[in-house]
Amino acid sequence: MARFRGSITKVSRRLGIALSPKAEKYLERRPFAPGQHGQSRKGKVSEYALQLREKQKMKYLYGILEKQFRNYYKKAVSQRGVTGDNLVKLLERRFDNVVYRSGFAASRAAARQLVSHGHLLINGKKVNIPSYLVAPGDLIEFRQKSRNMGAVTDSLSKAPESRFPSWVQVDKANQKAVFLSVPEREDIQEPFNEQLVVELYSK
Repeated sequence: MARFRGSITKVSRRLGIALSPKAEKYLERRPFAPGQHGQSRKGKVSEYALQLREKQKMKYLYGILEKQFRNYYKKAVSQRGVTGDNLVKLLERRFDNVVYRSGFAASRAAARQLVSHGHLLINGKKVNIPSYLVAPGDLIEFRQKSRNMGAVTDSLSKAPESRFPSWVQVDKANQKAVFLSVPEREDIQEPFNEQLVVELYSK
């Protein structure tokens, strides 16, 4: 299973957004790009560079590589509606993302690990594919042997009720969640502009 194996903190500093809890601390101390010239790089940024930057933000936030991201874009184009909105909705429906949104993990990377290790069920069946697209009404829960894991319990205890989005119903006591509906674009608060990504791929 392909995934990014480089330094997520360096990528976070280059993009200017925290891609993990650890990266958030690094950005507070070093709010500039990595490398010898990280603090001195200035100048006009081209339109292409801006578009590429937004694509990189989306890819790293959701933890996917170029080929898979391009496939999501192609699927978004084929669907009815606004391509950018469709793209974000597809990414939000990823199994690992829904697990993260449900508070079962402190980051998407941790959620991906829970899924790939087979700790979770969807509607009573084990699913270990992080890219699986969750559908409205799907019930997500832990296998009997995987319940009350320390990392999950800790993540849920630290997650305030306000963190849970309206499209996911979370039962913290029983460590279950129901994906209620596909979210609308305006309900997804993430630091990227998907329209620039659509413009990049449309060239």
